[in-house]
Amino acid sequence: MLTTTEISKVLTLEDYMLNPPDKTEWVDGQLVEKNGMAAKQGRIQSKLSYYWRSFMLSSNQGGEVYTETPCRTVGRGRCPDVSYITPELLTQFGVNFTVLPQSFPLIAEIVSPTDQAEEVFTKVREYLESGCQEVWLVFPESQWVLIITQQQQRLFNLGEVASTQIVLPGFSISVDELLA
Repeated sequence: MLTTTEISKVLTLEDYMLNPPDKTEWVDGQLVEKNGMAAKQGRIQSKLSYYWRSFMLSSNQGGEVYTETPCRTVGRGRCPDVSYITPELLTQFGVNFTVLPQSFPLIAEIVSPTDQAEEVFTKVREYLESGCQEVWLVFPESQWVLIITQQQQRLFNLGEVASTQIVLPGFSISVDELLA
């Protein structure tokens, strides 16, 4: 997850869905620029994307893993840090969609020290209300991984192993390895 800055360009959500400007989200009628990720958060984003993709391939579950690819939430356009789409949704929407017209089934946001808690959890709620089944919030500074579904929230600390709850079943990673 990144710190955001409002930019002045006015777009409708429909315009955003057709051609989303790079590194932006569409929130409450405003185009919001996602500011650059620090090295630590970028490294974790890259690792999680790699691990999800490697597991997806080795377990023959299919689908695809994306980074910062736009999706539509309840009345907004968002770009999750890491996301996984199932083979069924790839069949439905194809591999060359511009903006996924719903949330990805599995999403991760890497939380930066400057992110505001209310904004982070509002985004989680949006994802879950728009087709996402599982959200991973990774807190590099606090050294936590919080996994949220409609039914539960699970917090994983250093020394523990975080595992998927619903989507991409069987995937697990030690918090230490992810945050190292």
